[in-house]
Amino acid sequence: MKKRIIFFILMFAVLIFTGCSKNTQNKILKKVNDNIQKHDKYEVKANLEIISNDESYNYSVLLDNYKDKYYKVSLINKANSKEQVILKNDEAVYVITPSLNKSFKFQSSWPNNGSQIYLLESIYNDLKTDEKRSFEITKNGYVFISEVEYPSNKSLKKQKVTIDNDYYIKKVEILNKKDIPMMTIVFDRPKSKNLKEDDFSLDNFIEEEKEDEESDEEKEGKKSKEEQESEETETTGDLDDILYPLYLPSNTKLSHKQTVNTENGQRAILTFAGDKSFILVEENSTKEKEFTVIPTSGEPCIFMDAIGSISDNSVTWTSNNVDYYLTSTVMSQNELMEVAQSINITPNTK
Repeated sequence: MKKRIIFFILMFAVLIFTGCSKNTQNKILKKVNDNIQKHDKYEVKANLEIISNDESYNYSVLLDNYKDKYYKVSLINKANSKEQVILKNDEAVYVITPSLNKSFKFQSSWPNNGSQIYLLESIYNDLKTDEKRSFEITKNGYVFISEVEYPSNKSLKKQKVTIDNDYYIKKVEILNKKDIPMMTIVFDRPKSKNLKEDDFSLDNFIEEEKEDEESDEEKEGKKSKEEQESEETETTGDLDDILYPLYLPSNTKLSHKQTVNTENGQRAILTFAGDKSFILVEENSTKEKEFTVIPTSGEPCIFMDAIGSISDNSVTWTSNNVDYYLTSTVMSQNELMEVAQSINITPNTK
């Protein structure tokens, strides 16, 4: 009888503690959401690190948010200062690469199609909807761990979110199944910004790019002939190195390699045969003379040192002035991404 009474007392204590813990979590999350929502138009700066194949890729991030309706996410690669921009407005979602004077246009539900590490609202929603999230009070604030959903990368399982004592999201780590951080972002506090709908127009963005180009042309005129020729050789000519995947699916191997000349340089076509056959195409990137918008199927995704696009049977991205196109009729999105992410910037000679 005594044992039974003690058991019921312990169960009652656990239920009270669990209830208090949930109540505490909900209060904290409400204050976190209040801090996000008190700015209906704002900017937030952050630093993002992505780990792939033991390589670290670091970005400066600037997000403009207009009433949770329009977004502009600028990511600048700290290693080479190259910028890419994700722009969301009423017309579409665009992935813009200013250095190539081009943009890919998606008819996409982004950012509502999965977890987004650089969007405060997405981070909060993942915390709020996961009833099994864990919670810890620390000296400097609070730490939550919840599940995430990255459709194009199923290896990313959880987010560890650090919240400061003023209820602002400070740091987010995206963990794999071994609880190893694969992406880490550190946020400044959001600041109100006098944004207008026109700030998210692609036409407005193109005008800004034209002004920047005109300024660059003035600078170019002051450069010596040798300097200009040196810069030209960086974006044209032969493929210096053909990069091969560091990871191949079982019973799959390189069966054929072909290199052809194009008007802008070279194109390498690598055919892999076996149980998970696929084709990898690599060619020199070209800067368009006029700003070009390219309609694209699939969804934007970020990995390694670029924002690319992924569809049911292909992945496309640009890195170090080389365009990559990976396609297969028998591989899943996750299998394609696993191969794509293994194509390191360091050549793996065959």
